[in-house]
Amino acid sequence: MNTTTDTTGTEPTMLTDDPAHVTDAEAIQAEDSARAKLGGALGRMGNLGLVGAIVLVALVGAVTAPDNFLTGDNLLTILRQAAVIGVVTVGMTFVIIGGGIDLSVGALVALASVWATTGATQEFGVLGMVGVALLVGTLAGLVNGVLIAYGRVVSFIATLAMLVSARGLAANISNKRVQLVEVQGFTEISQGDFLGLPNLVWVVAIVFVVGWVLLNRTTFGRHTFAIGGNVEAARLAGINIRRHTMMLYGLSGLCTGIGAILIAARTTTGSSTHGELYELDAIAAVIIGGTLLTGGKGTIVGSALGVFIFTLLQNVFALNNLSTDLQNIAKGLIIVAAVLLQMRSARDRA
Repeated sequence: MNTTTDTTGTEPTMLTDDPAHVTDAEAIQAEDSARAKLGGALGRMGNLGLVGAIVLVALVGAVTAPDNFLTGDNLLTILRQAAVIGVVTVGMTFVIIGGGIDLSVGALVALASVWATTGATQEFGVLGMVGVALLVGTLAGLVNGVLIAYGRVVSFIATLAMLVSARGLAANISNKRVQLVEVQGFTEISQGDFLGLPNLVWVVAIVFVVGWVLLNRTTFGRHTFAIGGNVEAARLAGINIRRHTMMLYGLSGLCTGIGAILIAARTTTGSSTHGELYELDAIAAVIIGGTLLTGGKGTIVGSALGVFIFTLLQNVFALNNLSTDLQNIAKGLIIVAAVLLQMRSARDRA
């Protein structure tokens, strides 16, 4: 009999050479592998459905607002609007696939934007502002991760507490005032362009590509799927559950730091009101993209399509002078429909 210490930091686990024990672990891993393959196939089918939904919304926009919708400027506007929430959604995708939830992302965008645009920070120039935004977002995310992984606080409660605290701290730092960006080079992040596309679009595209590679081509991604799909199997496989969970929330925090840079550059301000309801938009986009709220299944591509659907929908509503109330009703109906489809798919696979 061999005794090993569980890398998660919990009580030592006795690993034996009992054939039944080994068989059970192998059976769990085989089941997870089969589920992952099935999930990948269903994910591709779901992405095709999302593309179809985008085409449908685009057709509605082309019919109802032909003079304004089918223009290059409007397409660039849609892409710019999707940039910040798109970056935040990448981090949210990892957290939810890993079996968690992060309600603090919008507040962390506000906190990072305010801290990066204080007079003291702006004295260090563009690099100083960018570095502070990334550092603040990442550290706040790691605090969430430590509370959840090591403090055993439920993710909903821990991130809800961070949401309230971060908003309060952002308001306190800024004295409830909007801070203006006075560093000219910083605004070029939003106002500049490369090969005809705004820099904002290139940044979010790079984040999505890096996120896809990290999720699908690295051990980190495989561990994320494993933890979200079956924590016990992941533990038996030797994955450090606590450390990985902490890193997931740190990654989400890093994405909020990037989002803070983009929104501060686009609006030329830092404000405690930035990022309001971003947590709901990000969660909605992830769900629409096919990621299971229970974890273990999801795609970066699906989340990107989810972001684009909501942004496109908002654009069509705005061009037709429809109220935000109707937009929110439409969002709610789409989310409910997506969850019902997930439940139906789960029942069909059972």
